[in-house]
Amino acid sequence: MGSADSKLNFRKAVIQLTTKTQPVEATDDAFWDQFWADTATSVQDVFALVPAAEIRAVREESPSNLATLCYKAVEKLVQGAESGCHTEKERQIVLNCCRLLTRILPYIFEDPDWRGFFWSTVPGAGRGGGDEDDENARPLAESLLLAVADLLFCPDFTVQSHRRSTVDTAEDIHSIDSCEYIWEAGVGFAHSPQPNYIHDLNRTELLKLLLTCFSEAMYLPPSSDSSNANPWVQFFCSTENRHALPLFTSLLNVVCAYDPVGYGIPYNHLLFSDYREPLVEEAAQVLIVTLDYDSSTSSSPTVDGTTTGTAMDDVDPPGPDNLFVNYLSRIHREEDFQFILKGVARLLSNPLVQTYLPNSAKKIQFHQELLVLFWKLCDFNKKFLFFVLKSSDVLDILVPILYFLNDARADQSRVGLMHIGVFILLLLSGERNFGVRLNKPYSVRVPMDIPVFTGTHADLLIIVFHKIITSGHQRLQPLFDCLLTIVVNVSPYLKSLSMVAANKLLHLLEAFSTTWFLFSAVQNHHLIFFLLEVFNNIIQYQFDGNSNLVYAVIRKRNVFHQLANLPTDSQSIQKGLQRKKKTPEPISRTNSQDGISMEGSRPAAPAEPGTLKTSLVATPGIDKLTEKSQVSEDGTMRSLEPESSQPLPEGNPPSAVSDGEPWSGKLDEDTALKLNRLNDKEASHPRRDRRRLSSASSSGQWIPTPDWVMSWKSKLPLQTIMRLLQVLVPQVEKICIDKGLTDESEILKFLQHGTLVGLLPVPHPILIRKYQANSGTAMWFRTYMWGVIYLRNVDPPIWYDTDVKLFEIQRV
Repeated sequence: MGSADSKLNFRKAVIQLTTKTQPVEATDDAFWDQFWADTATSVQDVFALVPAAEIRAVREESPSNLATLCYKAVEKLVQGAESGCHTEKERQIVLNCCRLLTRILPYIFEDPDWRGFFWSTVPGAGRGGGDEDDENARPLAESLLLAVADLLFCPDFTVQSHRRSTVDTAEDIHSIDSCEYIWEAGVGFAHSPQPNYIHDLNRTELLKLLLTCFSEAMYLPPSSDSSNANPWVQFFCSTENRHALPLFTSLLNVVCAYDPVGYGIPYNHLLFSDYREPLVEEAAQVLIVTLDYDSSTSSSPTVDGTTTGTAMDDVDPPGPDNLFVNYLSRIHREEDFQFILKGVARLLSNPLVQTYLPNSAKKIQFHQELLVLFWKLCDFNKKFLFFVLKSSDVLDILVPILYFLNDARADQSRVGLMHIGVFILLLLSGERNFGVRLNKPYSVRVPMDIPVFTGTHADLLIIVFHKIITSGHQRLQPLFDCLLTIVVNVSPYLKSLSMVAANKLLHLLEAFSTTWFLFSAVQNHHLIFFLLEVFNNIIQYQFDGNSNLVYAVIRKRNVFHQLANLPTDSQSIQKGLQRKKKTPEPISRTNSQDGISMEGSRPAAPAEPGTLKTSLVATPGIDKLTEKSQVSEDGTMRSLEPESSQPLPEGNPPSAVSDGEPWSGKLDEDTALKLNRLNDKEASHPRRDRRRLSSASSSGQWIPTPDWVMSWKSKLPLQTIMRLLQVLVPQVEKICIDKGLTDESEILKFLQHGTLVGLLPVPHPILIRKYQANSGTAMWFRTYMWGVIYLRNVDPPIWYDTDVKLFEIQRV
């Protein structure tokens, strides 16, 4: 009965607070203690017993009472941290204050007039207590953050005590070295403490409060100004926090050491509560928020453009002020990299785990946070990126990403997941080693609804990308440039594509080269340039092993001839645009094995109606996302100056459409791409430098002109392919006539042994488009990350129904 009584008393206290019109004195302990001293309320109770309307009412009608409540709650946390929380009562008070602040803070942040409250000093809150040393008084926010940091390393509360004696010699919290109390073995710490579920629960509550403190960022509209750093994160990750290093290490190790399957006993997650998982989720979320740092504006030592030199030399400037970013960028031991990579790969692969017993293995839900963490690791620590690419371990990251991309492609509530997956692959594809690793045969059979094929990881990547482009959600169109850029980047290194993947590439070329698609938007022709570059790279650099692709090119030679003879007169352009009204011919015979999907796979499903999603800011165009590098003969890369006047794909595609502007061109494979009309919005923003080449009609819609078509048609890189067709087509036709062949295996055998040495144009230099950090993507990551955190914290619903400004919450 005690618990019901304490809830009743707590509720009475809340009602008193909301009904009192007079300010309650801060010294009236009897009143304030009702909120934390005598109660045993869970965090769910606090959310139920303190309704949003009442918090807002106190904020508006008796602001001084809300201010005192916050101040007193922080004071209790500071006292708990000072005393070391040795008694059960003290621990209960700390947890209750923690829960109360987690409930109240979002309502402080949503009101611009209150936002500065925690950064003001409270009279008489100086370190000395009663004496008037207000000059030394800390802002409330700093006191709160330092108290939480202390409490996260509090013996017998959140960490195992090292002393085995009585309470009298209890460890003084200020004398302990928290580096000896790191929560888990891993980076920089070898000892794995005994698991203690009470400690895990207490850490989780404190981290939840910390995350709520950091969430002020959700209440500010997105801005490209990188100077407005989050003051909470800035202070917490500064040298003022003496626990910064052990806490960073604890969070990282707890995440990377977690094994959700445990000893592999089927259904064990249904028999035992896993106290570690909520802690791991919270740790992952706190970690990615503390690492929210715009590397494009800093001269931090880690963002090291070279592909050869080390990322951390002695001559480097001292790293960023954010210690978490600084520590992350300095990790360098191979065994630490191995621990992190293995941990992230194990967790990302977890949702893919196939078991013979349905639902018998635990599946984690925090893969989006893990992808953000992996991105940060690669972005801030180039040595880690090179380590990842050094062995085929990178494929343990690639396969889960392709699984998530394929699974989420039809679900508009997961557009953000699609973007981060593609961004990571774009970052990896800028390094030669990634392309080389893709040649490893693909033998793991992860259930995906893609055609069954025998081949390499490169085949898997191309087949999944084809599926995304032809049957993905319409909002993914801004990603097509990125997807094809990744294929271009890896293409010079692909030794042998399967027939399935070769047909998919040709199918995309066929789809994108229809006249109506090319003429219906100002940047659609870029996709053709990317695909031609892929074919040229493979023919010039990997001809020998790629007879399947060469055969597919010969079979589809009419597509290349049509491109070479693309009409440029006004009448034909108009006719091309009319053609969308008729259904195009179905695409000719594709490989017979295309129809069967992998065993055990489910088709990608759209979002359930009513699913909540958060909006995202637009991502920069591919020209802003990447910079071109040329690969020299010795394999090193040199950056190329951007050529401003090139209307090629690497020219200036308009920046991508934001989440709010859907593109209606959905490519449907079965009906050979009934390419629907583009959204007017997207087509009606011609670039300034194109105005001369295209005109706008009276309705403001962009209209293609003969000059515009000529400006890029003349640059189509068709020479290599035309030469190949000129040499090989007569030979293949002759064999077919001479031997009466109808069987493609004989033709493939002939192509395998053929050579084009000396017959092709001089090989072009390999161009790689490497990801480059920029403030546009930094802002995108911030909105995406907070959107994920908002939607994933439903129990308790910390930010639900508060006035968030960073993104919009939408229902599908």
